[in-house]
Amino acid sequence: MNNMSRIFVWAALMLLAQTQVMAQGTVDDYKRAFAIRGKYSHKMAGGDVKAHMIRGGHKFWYSVWDGKNTVYKEVDADKNTVTLLSENPEKPRRRQFQGPQRHWMEVPDEKDGVRISPDSSLVVFHRDNNLWIGKRTDNTPVLPFVTPAIPADARPLTTNGDSTYYYSSWGTFSPDGRYFATVRIKPAPKHYVYYVESTPAKQLEPVLHKQEYAKPGDSLNYRVPVVVEVATGKVVEPSTELFDKQYYVSAPQWDKNSRTLTFEYNERGHKVFRVLELSAETGQVRTLIEERNDKYVNYNRQERHDFEDGRFILWTSERDGRHHIYLYNRQTGKLVRQVTKGEFYVRGIQKVDEKNGQVYFSACGMNPKEDPYLIHYYKIGIDGKRLKCLTPEEGNHAATYTEDMQYLIDTYSTISTPPVTVLRSGKDGRVIRTLETADISRLKAEGWQAPEVFVAKGRDGVTDMWGLIRRPTNFDPQKKYPVIEYIYSGPGDQYVPKSFTPWIWTLDDLAELGFIVVQLDAMTTSFRTRQFEEVCYKNLKDGGLPDRIAWIRAAAEKYPYMDIDRVGIYGCSAGGQNALAAVLWHGDFYKAAYAACGCHDNRMDKIWWNEQWMSYPIDSSYEECSNTVNAYRLERPLMLVVGELDDNVDPASTMQVVAALEKAGKDFELVVLPGIHHSMGENYGEHKRYDFFVRHLLGKEPPKWNLFK
Repeated sequence: MNNMSRIFVWAALMLLAQTQVMAQGTVDDYKRAFAIRGKYSHKMAGGDVKAHMIRGGHKFWYSVWDGKNTVYKEVDADKNTVTLLSENPEKPRRRQFQGPQRHWMEVPDEKDGVRISPDSSLVVFHRDNNLWIGKRTDNTPVLPFVTPAIPADARPLTTNGDSTYYYSSWGTFSPDGRYFATVRIKPAPKHYVYYVESTPAKQLEPVLHKQEYAKPGDSLNYRVPVVVEVATGKVVEPSTELFDKQYYVSAPQWDKNSRTLTFEYNERGHKVFRVLELSAETGQVRTLIEERNDKYVNYNRQERHDFEDGRFILWTSERDGRHHIYLYNRQTGKLVRQVTKGEFYVRGIQKVDEKNGQVYFSACGMNPKEDPYLIHYYKIGIDGKRLKCLTPEEGNHAATYTEDMQYLIDTYSTISTPPVTVLRSGKDGRVIRTLETADISRLKAEGWQAPEVFVAKGRDGVTDMWGLIRRPTNFDPQKKYPVIEYIYSGPGDQYVPKSFTPWIWTLDDLAELGFIVVQLDAMTTSFRTRQFEEVCYKNLKDGGLPDRIAWIRAAAEKYPYMDIDRVGIYGCSAGGQNALAAVLWHGDFYKAAYAACGCHDNRMDKIWWNEQWMSYPIDSSYEECSNTVNAYRLERPLMLVVGELDDNVDPASTMQVVAALEKAGKDFELVVLPGIHHSMGENYGEHKRYDFFVRHLLGKEPPKWNLFK
């Protein structure tokens, strides 16, 4: 072939490539993207089983979509029968009482409500920063959070409380009624966030909203467990030596002996966590269990079970690098044994059967041949022997047990294999009968295909990263496709779907516009090893991004139609922080970012999330990880989205990024959503996200919006 021929062939190929690219991001692609959630909804029959145990026996009921309607069925495990019910079993239930509604960020003052003595003759309540006590005058039920009429004979039980150090009424009587245990609280100043609702529904003028919202570094309530003798009002208040640097101290709970109480201490900075015992008579405090970690103790994951006889405590911990179960001697505070051990991760304890010496738990990672995030259910002897898997089939399992653990209903699936629901024996996991097998024929008729599970090494070249690849339904392997990553990399969980999901909102819609959309769990996320997650420590800007880049590169090496010269990223909340961080620190790889409601500076976000991972006291790592401080780095297209009423992440966090970008002379787009709370963008922002990536990754001007009315 001569030079002129080569030039002609090259030009033809380039023209063909451009034609293929131009065929993406069209009006038809948009229409498919907007329609896809409705297209796939309610097309699976027999799959979405929601099981409920009926107390006091071996019966269950469950709901399921049968292809036309939601139906309800009752299962009698003893008789091995299934009965179709005529209505929802929950429908006749009486409406349960709801106490005063508080925002989830609000710290209650604990001054409301009453507590009733074991013989129902006395009530304790709060008045003037102290505890008061009186005789019950009638037998009408006392509702939580509601203070009844004050007994005529009410008298102060304590007298030394004041506004700077008061008694909580949220205490408990000892089983023998001799004592009342609670906490004294030294209240901290409350931190508030303010929001202007620009377009309220009921008036023209804006409305100012105020919300309690503690942020990293704020002072916190100081809580001291106390015991009050009911007959005399004598107060036993312990030394705070073992719980003095508080993040939180739990309310003390009585042991059955009416002489000791147990409470938990979470140290500020989360490097120490203690289970403590308090003597009601002497005020002596001793340590039963102590957790220490040079980075953080993952306190949200810990579970504790106190044995009925008071001899042992079952406790979960990540101390060996994975989450496992440990048995402690309550009397000595010494470790008896590690009950579970191995390269797997305990996800939860369902029951401790003390009588038969067994623990029922769920875990992932025990089967090296399958996805390490898939959950199975097990039981094991408290002696650490006789481990038995009750749900052995490959898949992500969700189980509901009878109270005595004799039977369970188990629904399992993978992202590509539809759900199966079975009734099992709790003794050995034997399948007694199949209750439902999902039918996805209508889903397939709509053109549905499962996303691909893809595994590749992360930054270290050793550790597997697991994720999904979603292609458009009109996928053509001869075309080149830009790649968009959906990201949420907050520690404390894993985020890639593992169960069968007909419509994955984070992936499916965008793919229809002519993109390959991916999602993966990288380092800084949970349920692999402590080391895997702890990459996040004082380093939330990392977001597992080096692992994600390695994974996407590996995918593109296998699938050359993935164009990694055009990679975008988007996310909300912590994912919004991650998405902006991707273009600030890895702009050579990520070419465009959409960041919604991001916690862009961890000093501006909620205290519990950020001090857990970024630690306390506040140090230079907060600035180093701040998207606001590092906004000057931006060299790629960016769309910022914020809801003006975001009560999860302070919307000022986004606006401070805006100010920093303007100061640095950076070009970007801002979408403010009036009246919207914490959100990826709602319908308007979603359309803006489509246009943003079509414009910056496909290089096309998006279709006019009036074409979709």
